[in-house]
Amino acid sequence: MTFALVVARLHLPGVRSLKQKRRVVKSLMDRIHQRYRVSIAETGFHDTHQRAEIALAMVHRNQHEVERLLDAVRRIFDLQPDAELTEWLPELVEGAS
Repeated sequence: MTFALVVARLHLPGVRSLKQKRRVVKSLMDRIHQRYRVSIAETGFHDTHQRAEIALAMVHRNQHEVERLLDAVRRIFDLQPDAELTEWLPELVEGAS
């Protein structure tokens, strides 16, 4: 079994308010959660309107599947027009099967 934790940091250049930031971040998180059923939360930069930090957690039966899932989630971040991915920090942990 493999566990993964990812911290993704974003720059939101077109965002001018916290309300607009919440809309962009929530939309992104909802799309990722609905498509891949990973645990996801906004974890940082709550009071900064042009930056966001999102953390994801997932578990799968093998490392290959976790890496495939991480690549798919990363593509969603990369294709987000309102946000630029500035950091992608994955950690993988092998557990007992």
